[in-house]
Amino acid sequence: MGRLQGKVAVVTGSSAGIGRGIVERYAEQGAAVVVNSRSRDRAEQAAAELRDRGFRAMGVAADVSLPEEVARLADTALEHFGGLHVWVNNAGINAIKPSLELEPEDFRRVIEVNLNACFYGSQAAARAMIRQRQGVIIQIGSIFGEVGMPMRAAYCSAKHGLIGLTKVLASEWAPHGVRVVCLNPAYVRTALDEADQASGDYTDSDIERRTPLGRYGSAEEVANTALFLASDESSYVTGTAITVDGGWMAYGGW
Repeated sequence: MGRLQGKVAVVTGSSAGIGRGIVERYAEQGAAVVVNSRSRDRAEQAAAELRDRGFRAMGVAADVSLPEEVARLADTALEHFGGLHVWVNNAGINAIKPSLELEPEDFRRVIEVNLNACFYGSQAAARAMIRQRQGVIIQIGSIFGEVGMPMRAAYCSAKHGLIGLTKVLASEWAPHGVRVVCLNPAYVRTALDEADQASGDYTDSDIERRTPLGRYGSAEEVANTALFLASDESSYVTGTAITVDGGWMAYGGW
């Protein structure tokens, strides 16, 4: 029996990167999973690969910045699998640019995807979870929800806001049996990080030197923490941020 046996989990932005790591870990631990991407092909391909391994999985295309599509994503999970127990708001984008040069549209888009969409997803999930009197909502935040860094005005604003959103929702929904937690990774090797390096002017060695454990994190390491937070083993954890950062936040040196 897996730690999520009998559960249904939706992970947004889960056709690749951290989201893919989480959805695979959940499936391995017995959950029926919904893989999400804006691309129907990417969502279906990732779900098909999980089904080929004997897991229960379906792919659903949805743009999480649109509340009506998020509602449809939740409804599809409920209709197809008969429940909704874990929702992970993972989809995210970045816009790395000096603040004086950051276009308002770029700022708005990052806030829309990295913060507003997490509210839409949380709200859609909670409507089902409150009826069930159980559920876990996990926000994938960032260490930049707790610190700042030049050229990341939009990203840091969204991730700081996500921690505040987590605290409010957890406080409101705890009496209904719904937990809400923010999981804050540091630098993790993904395609998004590779794109960020091009505009963010940093190298692998910069990250390795700055991180006390001396390396990037992996999607699997973040997924293991997400598994703990989704399971009954963390039943008294809500309204807080859990950092998975190799010591980044603890280190105050140069």
